[in-house]
Amino acid sequence: MSNYSIYQENVKADILNLIEVMECLPILFIGSGISKRYFEAPNWDELLTIMADQNPFCRQYAYYKQNYIKKSSIGSQIAKEYSDWAWGDGNDFFDKSLYSEDYKLDVFLKYKIAEYLKGITPSEIEEVASKHQKELKLLQQISPHAIITTNYDTFLQMLFPEYEAIIGQQILRTQYQSIGEIFKIHGCVSSMKDIILTEEDYDEFIKRKKYLTAKLLTYFLEHPIFIFGYSVTDSNIKAILSDIDEILVTEGELVPNIFLVEYRKNIDENANYPSERLINLENGKSLRIKTIVAKDFDWIYETMATDCPIEKVNPKLLRALLSRTYELIRTDVPRRTVEIDYAELRSALHDKSEIGKIYGITTLTNPSAFNLSYPYSLTDVGKAIGYNNWHSANDLIEEIKRKDGVCIKESDNKYHIAIMNGDTLVARKYSEEMVSLLKKVKNNEPYNVEL
Repeated sequence: MSNYSIYQENVKADILNLIEVMECLPILFIGSGISKRYFEAPNWDELLTIMADQNPFCRQYAYYKQNYIKKSSIGSQIAKEYSDWAWGDGNDFFDKSLYSEDYKLDVFLKYKIAEYLKGITPSEIEEVASKHQKELKLLQQISPHAIITTNYDTFLQMLFPEYEAIIGQQILRTQYQSIGEIFKIHGCVSSMKDIILTEEDYDEFIKRKKYLTAKLLTYFLEHPIFIFGYSVTDSNIKAILSDIDEILVTEGELVPNIFLVEYRKNIDENANYPSERLINLENGKSLRIKTIVAKDFDWIYETMATDCPIEKVNPKLLRALLSRTYELIRTDVPRRTVEIDYAELRSALHDKSEIGKIYGITTLTNPSAFNLSYPYSLTDVGKAIGYNNWHSANDLIEEIKRKDGVCIKESDNKYHIAIMNGDTLVARKYSEEMVSLLKKVKNNEPYNVEL
């Protein structure tokens, strides 16, 4: 077996272990490298080079790179030159509705960007080069909890049609954390006015970034994160990790649930490739995350999809359930727009087996597969014993295994239960006894494991 084959096997084992321990669906963070891989879409600089070449009022793109430090400044200057062209000799090249005081001057550049990207983005997988179609079908099988992207194009919406695109300011108006969403944090060609391109756009983005950071922090704490299509020097990745690094881990520690997938055009089967990467952040600090070096992504996608804790979820159905729950609690019950049997609700508070009846989803093929005596996920256990993550709690479980030779997760017991659907592991849940046990281990107090 070659060095790279051994590397692949180690990476696969690490991914499977992470998904099993965290017991939830992964989050995908997708950059322009994915669009370039599958349909040769341009990156940011290449896109503006194309735009500059199409406008007779613009200089060669190298001029802007020499004269402006920030990319957003280049975007602002080219946007102005597009406005000059549109209001002059270029009148016939733009939609007449854009000539309105309701739009900012950057609308003409954004219009052309949207027009160009719509023209090159595949409308179905079959339009992608045949060599990539297997990869894309494996990618679809992952069923991620959510997707976060800075890409403008609609390629991800095509791949995941059951997912809802949340674009621009919509992110601020999302009232509940939902599954099955594509967060287009830099806008989308389907709503060109929301594309973040100029200095003014980025200034406005930074003002409202606190809410986005809070939402992303929840994801980064509770889910496996896989980053595709970004380089280690990408400013977007650095900005987001800089906002949340102090919450993820103490300085110098490895963040165990973030994988950065690094594309290499040529893989040397006999070379040794890194499994960790130090990312230099904007605030002068650094962060250690896991890295996967690969030319082909099929084996990564396949591994991520193999051990999903939920078997082929329906994002639309789960979003509808979450939305209805939110509306029920926030609006319908306080306003008395629905009839509520409060006696039944009080009963449900004391008997959790009754809660499912309110939703009408309690019928199970195998009722013993789910025991409500185990209310905690591993993340919940970690928080209950004073951590802000799952992996510190898992470290204590591993400590018990090393010291006492007892693997609590190998069987159903008073501390832990594995919820199965046939032969497939759906989730792991933990009891109050587990919380009590791990508190003792953490505090170096005497304990006794009774399986």
